[in-house]
Amino acid sequence: MDVIARLRAAGCVFAEDEARLLTDAATTSAELDVLVARRVEGIPLEHLLGWAEFRGARMAVAPGVFVPRRRTEFLAEQAIALTRPGQIVVDLCCGCGAVGASIAAEIDVEVHAADIEPAAVACARRNLPDGHVHQGDLYAALPPSLRGRVDVLVSNVPYVPTDRIAMMPPEARAHEPHSALDGGPDGLDFQRRVAAEAPDWLAPGGHLLVETSVEQSPESLSIFETAGLTARLQRCADREATIVLGRHDRG
Repeated sequence: MDVIARLRAAGCVFAEDEARLLTDAATTSAELDVLVARRVEGIPLEHLLGWAEFRGARMAVAPGVFVPRRRTEFLAEQAIALTRPGQIVVDLCCGCGAVGASIAAEIDVEVHAADIEPAAVACARRNLPDGHVHQGDLYAALPPSLRGRVDVLVSNVPYVPTDRIAMMPPEARAHEPHSALDGGPDGLDFQRRVAAEAPDWLAPGGHLLVETSVEQSPESLSIFETAGLTARLQRCADREATIVLGRHDRG
């Protein structure tokens, strides 16, 4: 059975594209056979290739690292629209650092990224060679000197409700860290933590941007407003993306 047929039989929707990528990645037919076998087993394609495409660039990823989604490109684009040269940008819950790297690729800024997962931090350091990548739990990972100075704070926090993780595709629930997926009972535990402390870290006029869902968006707005941020929603129907933006108007 050829590569495309094996992938199609395993349920890969884009079997032709995946076959081409795996063939390009393999240096021998034996290596290709191993890659295809692992893909058929359900290993994410990006983990096999060692990279994920994000806004036209290849971002290094590794086994055990959250794979950046296409919908998160919208989060990056909205952050880019708010960012000016020379500003300080923080990518919190950065995963492989795709959002921070995407901003830095377009604008000359000081980027800090942070994640609690060591494997994610290692990838982020590869994707942000000129940035500052920290390991730790949310704001605890950041240098205290950034307090009150962050112009754009972007955070793709986990927002899947705990009881819905079992319904996610096997690629995600079996091969990505649950710390990057599980947002607590209603999916918004991390949004609450990030929004509550954001005013302490944002510069006057600074912005917090967080990915959420249509279903969760009314509560997300309330969370931001409770934290003292002026909040609004932005949606991209094509990518099924919803984000909440908060502005820190108090000095």
